[in-house]
Parts: sequence; structure tokens; C-alpha cells
Amino acid sequence: MWDSTFDETLRTFLPFLPAEEALTAETPLREYGLDSLATVELLALLEQNYNVRFEDDALNLETFENPGRLWATLTELQPAS
Repeated sequence: MWDSTFDETLRTFLPFLPAEEALTAETPLREYGLDSLATVELLALLEQNYNVRFEDDALNLETFENPGRLWATLTELQPAS
């Protein structure tokens, strides 16, 4: 699962996700309000928060389809610790 920073960051871009509803790996982000402008803003914030750079091939609708896919992409970009 992901960390609290990811959860909190992602929730700020999902205006139709009730606060009491759990964010799961399969939550459909577009259905909960993630539009194209919000996607760009989210991308920039994730890059800043996690000190990564999304590669061009990761910049597609599938990456931002749900939290599980987005987190998997993000963790692949992070350096091994």
C-alpha cells in the first residue's frame, strides 16, 4: 500500500470522493473528479513530493486510472534505498 502523503495528496484532487470513503487501489480517479488540469497539477506535486521525474511513456491515461497504478508507477521511479 502507499504512504499517507500519497493518500492525502491524491485526495485533494478528488472533489467527488467523500472524506469517509476509503481510497483503494481500484478507485476510479476520473469518476471522482480527476480531470486533465488536475492531472497535470497532481503530476507536478508528486514529482516535487517524491523527488522523481515521470518519464514520457508514463504520461498516459492508464497511469492515472486508479491509485494502484499511479503508486506502482511512482515507486518504479524512486531510487532504491
